[in-house]
Amino acid sequence: MTGFAREAGATGAVSWALEAKSVNGRGLDVRLRTPPGFDAVGEEARRILSKALARGQVQLSLTLQRAAGAPKVRVNREVLQGLLDALAEVRVPDGIAPASLDGLLAVRGVVELDEGERDADPAALDADLRAALPRLAEALLAARREEGAALESVIEGHLATIADLVAQAEAHPGRSPEAIRARLAAQVAALGETGGGLDPARLHQEAALLATRADIREELDRLSAHVAQARALLAEGGAVGRRLDFLAQEFGREANTLCAKANDVTLSQIGLALKHVVDQLREQVQNVE
Repeated sequence: MTGFAREAGATGAVSWALEAKSVNGRGLDVRLRTPPGFDAVGEEARRILSKALARGQVQLSLTLQRAAGAPKVRVNREVLQGLLDALAEVRVPDGIAPASLDGLLAVRGVVELDEGERDADPAALDADLRAALPRLAEALLAARREEGAALESVIEGHLATIADLVAQAEAHPGRSPEAIRARLAAQVAALGETGGGLDPARLHQEAALLATRADIREELDRLSAHVAQARALLAEGGAVGRRLDFLAQEFGREANTLCAKANDVTLSQIGLALKHVVDQLREQVQNVE
């Protein structure tokens, strides 16, 4: 089931963002992308997401950005005073201008750029990131639930179509031994035989045998039971994707058997329609957690 969540904040002068993206998957696969030195935060994220989710491929990423701006300028007074003291002891030759302040400030080590205050305290940053992880997991769950609500409606529509096709097959007159007997007689007549020369008892016996072989009673019962079970799973909620996936496979088996047993063109069409909607159902249940 797809979803996206983002948690962002700032610790000191460091801005950070945690993002989690999930796509469909049979199992749960959490992949991490974190900067060097943040492996512990990544593993904590894996633990929290693995506890919250049951299926899906989840990509978690952490990005850090230090605040832009000029670093703090600091004058090393000790070095500057040392230069002044040294110059006081030096006799400046005639024609040479005395040292100026801007010249002294240009001496290496007198002016320093202090960038230390632009970094966040590592302990504080670690605490803020760990505190954001449960919020990130909950936001991802909320996004997946929203998609799940829409997905439930689609799956229920497929189940309703399957139930309707089962009802059509149930009421189809071509399933009766009498209908099979009539078709058998028509087929014999088409081969050049005359209907009047057939033994009615033998014809009825053959029709009953064909009806037994082509009976789809069990398939219709199982299809109806599968529809009821799938609806119960949807009402139950939670991580039911694997069980729905198994049911979708069972739907496919029954639809295939019904097509194989169908002894009427209309019944065959119903079986093919069943196979089509079952394929659609199987595609959708792959998205369910």
